[in-house]
Amino acid sequence: MDIIEAAKSKIEAEITNIESRSDLSDDQKRSRIIHIFSVTCAAVAVQPIPFADIFVLTPIQAYMGVRLSAIRGMPLSDAEATDLLKEIAGIVGLGMAAQQVALGLYKVGLPFLAGFTTIPLVYGLTYAIGRIMDFYLEKKSKGQAVNNADLKRMWEKFREEGKQKAKSAKDEVMSKKDEF
Repeated sequence: MDIIEAAKSKIEAEITNIESRSDLSDDQKRSRIIHIFSVTCAAVAVQPIPFADIFVLTPIQAYMGVRLSAIRGMPLSDAEATDLLKEIAGIVGLGMAAQQVALGLYKVGLPFLAGFTTIPLVYGLTYAIGRIMDFYLEKKSKGQAVNNADLKRMWEKFREEGKQKAKSAKDEVMSKKDEF
């Protein structure tokens, strides 16, 4: 899909070497990665492609995992990051799938509302995925077990945090949407 490759190229141009930067702490690098991917996914999602979002957004979100793992010093391949994303989706339950269905329905039934609903939904979802992936990678890098109950609790917290952050990112998302 061209839209996936365009999004990956844009992301690569902005973040490929972030793990090598000495002017940012690792926390700043991870926060930037999560924000950039959240904005990118929201900008892609406002495109009028009903129900294709999951097929377009999932590879982009998996690539976010690749970048987060590079910052943590434990690189993952695209396939390994996709597996991690699937594992997280299985743990947090149907919340992710339900949000994707709602997003598709808005685009079909109420396309004029899609921009208003899509940005906080997708930014918040991608933000939460990024934070959960980073938490998971942190625990694994230390040889610690990841507790499913903790992941579910953190999912709710990070999803709400992401929705709040989406409000301040709306203008940035709207300026990026024409790049795709």
